[in-house]
Amino acid sequence: MQHDVLHRIEKEHMPVGCYAACDVAEYILSRWPEDNIFTTGSTAPVVMSKTQRIANVRFYKEMRYMSLGSNICFLRKQKKYTQEQFAEKMGVTRQTISRWESDEVVPELTKLIEISDFFSCRLDTLVKEDLSDPGEIYSKIQIIRVAPFRMARYVMISPNPESDVNEYMEKWAGNSGLKAANPNARMIGWDFPFVSQEQQNRFGMHGYVAAYILPEGFETECPGVEYAENAEADYAMITIKEPFIQPFERIPNAYKIIMEYLQANNFKEKQQDNIVGCFEHEYEENGIVYMDVYIHVDGVTKVDAFSKFN
Repeated sequence: MQHDVLHRIEKEHMPVGCYAACDVAEYILSRWPEDNIFTTGSTAPVVMSKTQRIANVRFYKEMRYMSLGSNICFLRKQKKYTQEQFAEKMGVTRQTISRWESDEVVPELTKLIEISDFFSCRLDTLVKEDLSDPGEIYSKIQIIRVAPFRMARYVMISPNPESDVNEYMEKWAGNSGLKAANPNARMIGWDFPFVSQEQQNRFGMHGYVAAYILPEGFETECPGVEYAENAEADYAMITIKEPFIQPFERIPNAYKIIMEYLQANNFKEKQQDNIVGCFEHEYEENGIVYMDVYIHVDGVTKVDAFSKFN
């Protein structure tokens, strides 16, 4: 006999609205300790042992004060899916999607994994963070002056240019002695725009440049890169937290935020030959991945534009 969680609670006159999903799971577990059919709103019942249910309860406990429903709704709308379209992708009904998004029902663990895979989002991020709050993802914009630097760079055009050229430059850094001379040498990168429409549309090719910033006095005879100088310049910079959770949304949006800021504050950006127009720097701190995005600012017409960042 199938026992739906909410049906059982209503039958026992338990006030559903006063309890989080983890409390619901604990209640059911305490009342029906033996192996039986247990569901959390899916279209088909799932047979769970007591051990399996305890594991699920522990998982749901971590979600007590989290915004899972709003995250699912936010990600769905970001992909421009209706509830009906998303339901078809998940193999559930539109009503189930609605109940997920309103936090009336928590998806099963297997469904949560499926949802996180579908949105290219980490499971812990899906259930623990408020994805709709940009303050959790992006830092405030800063205007910083970047000192002149010398770099070794290389460009690749391929279906996966960023990973390809980063791997190439990592090998070059090892072979050239750069890693031995400076283990903390910084690698930056930026899109390479000179890719034809045919290369993009027909072959799925894109371009990306990776460059190592060279420490003062470093010299090598290792071939395979181009050397260039970047003059001192002012950049607008924003930091992205976990950029690769949703790389095709978070990273482009960072550029959009900076450009909107520059326009709103009357900054004028103009490309110069001896200055990289924009670049990215990825790093990790305390197990969290960050990316700094820089866009060059050529001039400032507002007198007090810098005062906001003191």
